[in-house]
Formats: sequence, structure tokens, C-alpha cells
Amino acid sequence: SEQLFMDMADAMASEGWKAVGYEFVCIDDCWMAPTRDERGRLQPDPERFPSGIRKLADYVHSKGLKLGIYSDVGNKTCAGFPGSYNHYELDAQTFASWGVDLLKFDGCNSGTLELLAEGYRNMSLALNKTGRSIVYSCEWPFYLRPVQQPNYTEIKQYCNHWRNFFDVYDSWSSIKSILDWTAIHQDSIVKIAGPGGWNDPDMASVLVCLQLVIGNFGLSWDQAVTQMAMWAIMAAPLFMSNDLRNISPEAKWLLQNKEVIAINQDPLGKQGYRITKDNNFELWERPLSGRACAVAEIGGPRNFTFSLTFLGSGLACNPTCSVQQVLPTSRDWGFHNWVSSLSVEVNPTGTMLLKV
Repeated sequence: SEQLFMDMADAMASEGWKAVGYEFVCIDDCWMAPTRDERGRLQPDPERFPSGIRKLADYVHSKGLKLGIYSDVGNKTCAGFPGSYNHYELDAQTFASWGVDLLKFDGCNSGTLELLAEGYRNMSLALNKTGRSIVYSCEWPFYLRPVQQPNYTEIKQYCNHWRNFFDVYDSWSSIKSILDWTAIHQDSIVKIAGPGGWNDPDMASVLVCLQLVIGNFGLSWDQAVTQMAMWAIMAAPLFMSNDLRNISPEAKWLLQNKEVIAINQDPLGKQGYRITKDNNFELWERPLSGRACAVAEIGGPRNFTFSLTFLGSGLACNPTCSVQQVLPTSRDWGFHNWVSSLSVEVNPTGTMLLKV
């Protein structure tokens, strides 16, 4: 309902979320009425959004935030509401007239792969034609992958971020499957990520834009730290799916951690990748601006020792470097040189995030 999204906007503005960079309040599927209006336009459900999307957008904007909305490239959304097929320009104009700032564009009921690609291209062009700055979130590669390898160069020409993998759920098995998939496919997806276009581990839910499930119930503390650290390493868009009215202080501290967010939002914009996997341990690296890098170790429970020559193609600590632990707690590890080794101990399913 509109009241729910107003409550979330209130919480984001007053509880420090906006201050650390969270800025979008996103509506997912099921916001629409079952049919378009007499002029063929999408319309919100009159009971749950009685004031209309324009009024909700105005409210969200009054808090210094932005509003995201959902539609689908096909003739119906995933939940069976009216899709944008054959209405791309009209829907883009409608969203712009409402003051929408982000469109999540799903790929259900799209018919052929040709129609899928045509729809994503057409909606991108239609959004640009409105003259309003609207972030374009696509699910194009996710729907292509079962049949053919996505052309990420083309997708980046049209989309600002794109979903690659299945829905993320509030469970460790879901988080781990996303990390495993990303590592397996990193040769094809890491190189395309950068300013203007990002790989999105997941952006799908019937409630709100879903990505970070921290603050719900399915993850242990160590697993929540792993998700936050690895979404930062992967340069993933940070969208929360939780109830900000009831979030725990611990989850709030993690999601608002400025050091982690700074790594996630690093202006160099390079996505991280897995360097090595040794039994239960994984070592990931993300190049950062200023010749720095972020390092994440997933695994445990035992010590894992690695040489700093692993990092930055051997250049990160040549001749010396400082090492700062960011997660699970902040700690200064001092200066090291290029022949140094670090020994870390990580809890099972936990992660240690370092900035070198």
C-alpha cells in the first residue's frame, strides 16, 4: 500500500539510511490495477494506492529520496498484471509524468527472444525520449541465459544494471549459490561492469526491490556479514528488502557501515572477482581507486594464510601497503611489504573484509 512506502520513506530519511547513500524506495510487482484505464495507461490499484503514484512520488521526493517502480517487457507481469508490450512509449511517458526515478523491467511473458530483446531496447529508448533521468534496471540476461550467452556489450548500451541469476531468498544456500555462480561466470561478467552499467546478483521480489536480505530472519550474523562484504566486492547495487520499522540495531549497523559502502561505491567502478579457492576458503579481490584493493576471505573454521603477492597482480603491496580490516569489525593491521603473508581466521560461512 502507499502507506507502507510512505513509512519506508520516513524511516529512510530519519534513521540515517539517506545519510549513508540509500536513496530509492522501490515498488515491485502487483502495484497495478488489473486493467489499463480508458486511455490505455497503466493505473495503480485504487484500494492500495488511492492517492495515485504521482502523489506518492511527491511524498518520497519531499524526503529527499527517489521512487522506483516495476513493469514487464511482456504482455503481462510475472504476477499477471498488465505488461508493457506494445505500450513502451506510453508507459515510459506515464512513469515520467508521475515523477518515477527508476524502472525495474522484468522479462516474464515476453514470447520469443527477439521480442524480449526488442522490448528491452524499445523501453530504453522510450525512457530516454521522456527527458527524465530514470535508472533502467533490466532482467534481460537472466531470461536469455537458458538459451544463449547474453551479449553484455549490447545490454550495457541500453541498461544501467541487469540481473543475471535466480531470485535471492532469505537463506544461506541462496546467498552461496549466487556467489558460486558469479565466480564460475566471472570471466564473462566482471569485465563489462563499470560506471553506467552493473551486474545485479538479484533484483526480484513481489514486495520491494530485493537484494540485501540482511535484517530478516534466515541468515546468521556471520552470513549477513558475508552478504554485505561480497555485495561490496561485486560492485552490486545495494537494495534492501526488509522492514526498516523493525530492523535490529546489529543489522542496521552492518547495512549502514560507511567503510563497506565506500568500497561498494568506489568511483573506479571495477567489479571484484575470486582469486583462488582452497578447500572451504575463497579469496576475492576488488581493485579500488588510488591503487587500493578490497580483499574478502570466505570460509572457515580454520586459519588461512595467503601471500600479499596474490593481490593487484603482485603490485598492491610493492614495496609496502597498509592493511585495514573492515568487517566483521574495524581493525588496523598496520604496514606490510610485498613478501608478507597474512594469516586470518574466519568463522564458518563468515567473511573477513580487508582494505589494502
